[in-house]
Amino acid sequence: MEHAEKGRVYLVGAGPGDPGLLTLRAASLMQTADCVFHDDLVAPEILKLARADATVENVGKRCGNKTITQEQINQLLVEKAQAGCSVIRLKTGDPMVFGRGGEEIEALKKHSVLFEVVPGITAGVAAAAAIHAPLTDRRLASKIVFLTAHRAQSGDEAIFGPLPKDATLVIYMPGPDYGRLARQLAAAGVSPESPCIIVSGVSTPREQTLHTTVSNLAQTPTLPAPCVVLVGNALTQ
Repeated sequence: MEHAEKGRVYLVGAGPGDPGLLTLRAASLMQTADCVFHDDLVAPEILKLARADATVENVGKRCGNKTITQEQINQLLVEKAQAGCSVIRLKTGDPMVFGRGGEEIEALKKHSVLFEVVPGITAGVAAAAAIHAPLTDRRLASKIVFLTAHRAQSGDEAIFGPLPKDATLVIYMPGPDYGRLARQLAAAGVSPESPCIIVSGVSTPREQTLHTTVSNLAQTPTLPAPCVVLVGNALTQ
């Protein structure tokens, strides 16, 4: 078992939801760390891996419910590490994919705090596995583009910009307005007939899947968050 080191922060990916998809290294660190600061969506079974005497605190900001700011989280990580604790910042999916890992790394570097990144399985990859659909196919898709619609609040619906034709799109945080998402994709040059697969609660007992196309997105029922939307011709294989 690998022991978490005192005075060090570990940015750990908890995976998409299924505790069985947690890496062995992440599990070892969870069992030995002094402090665990986690997102809302981390499975309770994963949190149970923490030491009985460890500090375990929810610092999630899901759906705009910002009971703690990112700046406060950064400060918390720095202070606990400087106090000599071993610290885990436990993030859903992978800490470097839409997980604000860059902001936390910047704060840790600024204060000369030692840190490591422990990758996790990101939701887009887990969704592809769940529906048995490839993200790449040498005949149809030579690229993967990871996007987020979370910042789409300015009214500018063409935020995606021109997108490659031979790519599978993996869209995180699509929001409840699939019609808006369809307009964004169309403005970015995505064909109306492109297959779309919406996966909600990937790898959990709540998992749901809907198959549609870009042109029919607006008429597609909204699935519960968290969701990812996969778009591209490789999904038909």
